[in-house]
Amino acid sequence: MAIKISSGNTLKLLATVTLIAGISGFLFYKQLLVSLPDTSTLQNVEYQTPLNIYSKEKLLIAQFGGNKRIPLAIDQVPKQLINAFLASEDDNFYEHPGVDYKGLVRAVLQLALTGKKSQGGSTITMQVTRNFFLSNEKTYTRKLKEIILALKLEREYSKDKILELYLNQIYMGHSAYGVVAATQTYYGKPLNKLSLAEHAMIAGLPKAPSAYNPITNEKRALTRRNYVLHRMLELKKISPAEYNDAIKQPSTAKLQYSSSDVAAPFVAEMVRQQLFEQYGEGAYTSGMNVYTTISAPLQKAADQALRHTLHSYDERHGYKISIADTSKNIKFTDMPVIGDTYPATIVSLSNQKATARLQNNTLIDVAWKNSRATGTIRKTLKVGDILSVRQLKNDNWAFTQAPKVEGAFVALDPKNGAILALVGGFDFTRNKYNRATQSKRQPGSGFKPVIYTAALEHGYSPASLINDAPIVIRDKSQENDWRPENYSKRFYGLTSIRKAITYSRNIVSIRLLKEMGIDTGIKTGLRFGFTKDQLPRGLSLALGSGHASPLQMSRFFATFANGGFLVDPYFIDHIEASDGKIIFKAKPKTPCPNCSAKQKPKPTQATRVISPQINFLMNSLLRDVVQKGTATDAKVLGRSDLAGKTGTTNDQRDAWFNGFTPSIAASAWVGFDNFAPLGKVETGGVAALPMWIEFMRTALKGTPVQPFIPPKGIIKKGGEFYQSDYSPKLLAQAGTVLSEEGEIISSPKKSKRKSSASKNYFNNSASTSKSKRKSSTSSSEAGNSPQQNKPATAKPVVESLF
Repeated sequence: MAIKISSGNTLKLLATVTLIAGISGFLFYKQLLVSLPDTSTLQNVEYQTPLNIYSKEKLLIAQFGGNKRIPLAIDQVPKQLINAFLASEDDNFYEHPGVDYKGLVRAVLQLALTGKKSQGGSTITMQVTRNFFLSNEKTYTRKLKEIILALKLEREYSKDKILELYLNQIYMGHSAYGVVAATQTYYGKPLNKLSLAEHAMIAGLPKAPSAYNPITNEKRALTRRNYVLHRMLELKKISPAEYNDAIKQPSTAKLQYSSSDVAAPFVAEMVRQQLFEQYGEGAYTSGMNVYTTISAPLQKAADQALRHTLHSYDERHGYKISIADTSKNIKFTDMPVIGDTYPATIVSLSNQKATARLQNNTLIDVAWKNSRATGTIRKTLKVGDILSVRQLKNDNWAFTQAPKVEGAFVALDPKNGAILALVGGFDFTRNKYNRATQSKRQPGSGFKPVIYTAALEHGYSPASLINDAPIVIRDKSQENDWRPENYSKRFYGLTSIRKAITYSRNIVSIRLLKEMGIDTGIKTGLRFGFTKDQLPRGLSLALGSGHASPLQMSRFFATFANGGFLVDPYFIDHIEASDGKIIFKAKPKTPCPNCSAKQKPKPTQATRVISPQINFLMNSLLRDVVQKGTATDAKVLGRSDLAGKTGTTNDQRDAWFNGFTPSIAASAWVGFDNFAPLGKVETGGVAALPMWIEFMRTALKGTPVQPFIPPKGIIKKGGEFYQSDYSPKLLAQAGTVLSEEGEIISSPKKSKRKSSASKNYFNNSASTSKSKRKSSTSSSEAGNSPQQNKPATAKPVVESLF
């Protein structure tokens, strides 16, 4: 039996249902309001911005952090780019109250008629609420929250503020967030330098950053770009002529290899490690700006000098064109860029050159003559081959290979220890091992200035004569005796200290250390910043058989450059928080040449480790290394204020040049990571000095020559410098006797006297970071210059190690 409901009851039922629905809706709405986030947080929004590292010129070195983002105020965004985004995403943005009701109605109707959810209907304001406050889950509840928040946002913020939030937060693909990061990622240039077509390409990305990516989906990206341009034309934001010109433009987007302005990845990693230790994961998202001591032009010079030097070494030792093995199914686009060598695929050949395509689609011509390869181009190469290329100094291209030999370079400001340039290897991506700071290599003859400094402090002078004759060292702990030699395998009899250091005579430095005592050599090394574990207790110490890093060696030689003070190397000048507040400022200790040794050093004063007089004499000796000795190639720089010391170890496993002027100290090292020999002729003057010369050519450009000026307490007699406290009587006591004309009559046999000019300066020993290494006692030095005195034929002198 059917139940009849009167019209009156029907109305009551409908009213009851409506009331219940209304109350339920109200309660649901109130519950939503309670659960909604506080939109006032957008007043001073703190974006998750990366750690930014800059050179001292405020040029970007690197960014660390998952998201690439550079926030920008709305008034700094080009109007044309804003129009492109509005045409693409929300052309009614400045008119609606945060919600496009017409768009919502269309979406609801489509759902009712087709059962499919529409992607439209979301305004820019709604996208801001979703990006800042909500998840991406596709539910009706989330959509309702989005609408409520959008309406609330429009009441609390201006349209320009909302648009600014959107343009800085939106995801643009390839880990880029915001329009600035997007332009750097795809075009590598500022927003205001983009063309209309490029603006439209950027504006088309937010809808689907992967599907419309101009790098991986160029065809679809161009279709999307042209749609944006058409919408701009419809909205009369561009003219027909502008539209017609823009749609004809090909895609110019190329994934940038690096968005940095300065290539200093080893320095960047040093900064990253230090800040992570101090701030943890927050260092990557809090937007700190770190300003280093790195000089952008000097860093570039160091990087290029190292790579040119290693390529030159490679070409001297069996260089050949290397064709990639494509049988491993590695995609061309996935092949790594190693240092300055780029993968390139051959697209055409002629008799004299090849045309190749780089990974970013750039076409280059490579002349066969530039590649120093044997054979003809057509017999060696074919279309489709993948090779490595590099750009030469004259901007031409050449086929090449990534060298297996490695190198490192460090340059310091001797006045405060600021690291001006640092390169830890040929390529950071190939091997992140920082040879400039972490390597433990024998310094070879680069260590000899420690021994000669000690000798000058113990009564010897540059004119003192030492017998360069065969010597046999008996070590009870070893099966065989040690018979050290000079690089030339000859002996030269009585040799002055000046000539010994100029031509790097091994026997003289060994005899000096034997005379003074090994403890004296170690104590002197400690004053220069080396640690005990780096200084082996044996006569091989005189030949640099310990170990050191290029950073330590540059610090050592900076002492001679600044007048005798040990400075502490540092690489962070100051750190700013995201709001610009300085949260750290370096306070380096600096030399005080005019401070008395009797005065208590100030907290900001670097430790004096050698007297002004000893320092001047060492400068004079090390200057002769460049002017007359093993580093005469550096004379090409045409300066008289260059000084330094080559270093070469046994079997040429390490090649060094450590040099300086009063304004800069720098160390260059070349070697293999596995300690393989470099080759017989690869001495410090051949393998490492060219790197130093090329760098100094840039570093010293425009810098006037700074002569080495003798301090008080230095006299010149017979063409040689001496300390003035060495009267004829004291010189005689020390063993050096001069004639009235200043000629040497005899030289010291043994002396334990420390010069009075330097005796008060050695109360403080400096220390460096701890390091460990297997002990080694093999070390030798090579000289390039002709020997200046005839070999001696003296019989070996047998000495005991103990």
